[in-house]
Amino acid sequence: MNTFRVHLLSANRTFYEGECESLIMPAVDGQYGVQAGHSNTITAIVPGELSFRIPGKDWQTVAVSAGIMKIENNDVLVLADSILLPEEIDEERAQREIAEAKEAMLQKLSRREYLSAQAQLARAASKLKVRRGFVTGRH
Repeated sequence: MNTFRVHLLSANRTFYEGECESLIMPAVDGQYGVQAGHSNTITAIVPGELSFRIPGKDWQTVAVSAGIMKIENNDVLVLADSILLPEEIDEERAQREIAEAKEAMLQKLSRREYLSAQAQLARAASKLKVRRGFVTGRH
């Protein structure tokens, strides 16, 4: 079985370190898949769903915020502001964050404030999608 070593690290914890068969993460130009023997690269992570498969286990999907991924010699390092399991996501809070971000985007903001609100919206929407997929059994 072809595996690679993965390190999923968020700002406040080591989420997972160990062997992995496959990893799919949100990148600036779409979903980015990684399998054993992947070429060395560095890419930006955008808020969304990160899915990975540990040998002998089912796929696991988590919400990931912005960050960076580095692949080097069959070793994958994912550094993100946050990585959350579906059961760690408060659905009501995510809905409030979405509403607040949408409201902020409607205001006459500077470009920087608008982009910040847009990023907040993306983070909250990805959390809500992961949470709802878990609740309905689509994880």
